Amino acid sequence: MVQPDLELVAVPRDESFKVWSHGYPYRTVRWHFHPEYEIQLITTTSGKYFVGDHIGNFAPGNLVMMGPNLPHNWVSDVPQGEHVDERCLILQFDAEFVARAIDVFPELKRVEPLLDASCWGLLFTPETGAAAEPIMREMLVAQGVRRITLFLALLDLLVQSVDPVKLASAAYRADPARYAETHINHVLSYIGKNLSQELRETELAELAGQSVSAFSRYFRRHTGLPFVQYVNRLRINLACQLLMSGELNITDICYQVGFNNLSNFNRQFLLLKDMSPSRWRAYQQLNAASATEPPDAARVPEVIV
Repeated sequence: MVQPDLELVAVPRDESFKVWSHGYPYRTVRWHFHPEYEIQLITTTSGKYFVGDHIGNFAPGNLVMMGPNLPHNWVSDVPQGEHVDERCLILQFDAEFVARAIDVFPELKRVEPLLDASCWGLLFTPETGAAAEPIMREMLVAQGVRRITLFLALLDLLVQSVDPVKLASAAYRADPARYAETHINHVLSYIGKNLSQELRETELAELAGQSVSAFSRYFRRHTGLPFVQYVNRLRINLACQLLMSGELNITDICYQVGFNNLSNFNRQFLLLKDMSPSRWRAYQQLNAASATEPPDAARVPEVIV
């Protein structure tokens, strides 16, 4: 069987977990794994889904929780050339985060059996899926304490769900060490650990034991993006985390995330975020100010574009 690809999950530095949505087709729609727990709710389309050694049919309302490093994929029945704006809602969080939360709040120990069982993948009832959708949809835009409240509400809903179905067989065990031995996962791991350094496609091709042209095709087939575009996206995502922290100026952030000149950094940021880094930071400051000031007191900070 084809080995799963590694997905690099970037949780923002000022958040405890990642909540997002995507359409179809999308670059992460492939046989893949990651060290984080994942809760995924299908909102549109139907098709086949794969979790460990399980193959099943899905439709809107399909709600599945997967433990760390459990390979998975959902393939929608969408005609070639057509695009769906939103296919699913996704929540991802790492084991360390939830372990720390359990240490602080002993009441959360009730979640441990759910976490343990998710190593095989858990399918919840359509009723639970319907109840989860408004919680997860609000999580997409929630800020501050409200995000945590919704996270706990979702876990409580899953803990109380009646008889979730284990998907992978009892004998199935995820093997991240074996997955990581594949060329592409070795390359993706290297990229994730060395974003601040200069990354050359020729050197990564050598790491994968391929010619540059073969590596370029191989990389795009597995990630859905050309090498440079993939690296730039990761660097801009990291830059956004640093911009939110407010500790570094934009020039320092440019070099810290691996760009070698400010004009290219600004160009790539504008391309992916539709605004300059300074304006993006200003809007984040406005967002933060709204949590502590009356609505009419919040003002967009002066922005140099």
